[in-house]
Amino acid sequence: MSMKETDIFEERLDLMIVEIQKCQEEKTVESCSKCEKYIGCELRNKYIAAVYDSMSKGQTGGFEF
Repeated sequence: MSMKETDIFEERLDLMIVEIQKCQEEKTVESCSKCEKYIGCELRNKYIAAVYDSMSKGQTGGFEF
């Protein structure tokens, strides 16, 4: 995998972080978990997917926590 492909995942994550922070500011919450739309939030789901993609660099598979 090239460095350019890796950068795509990091860039996507960085963009999602900005979007999440903007949403939290608009809703005046410090965390998504304090938002009434926490469960089923499409933006949060996209953010979580970006985090996993960033960690796995697009490779399939699960994570052990």
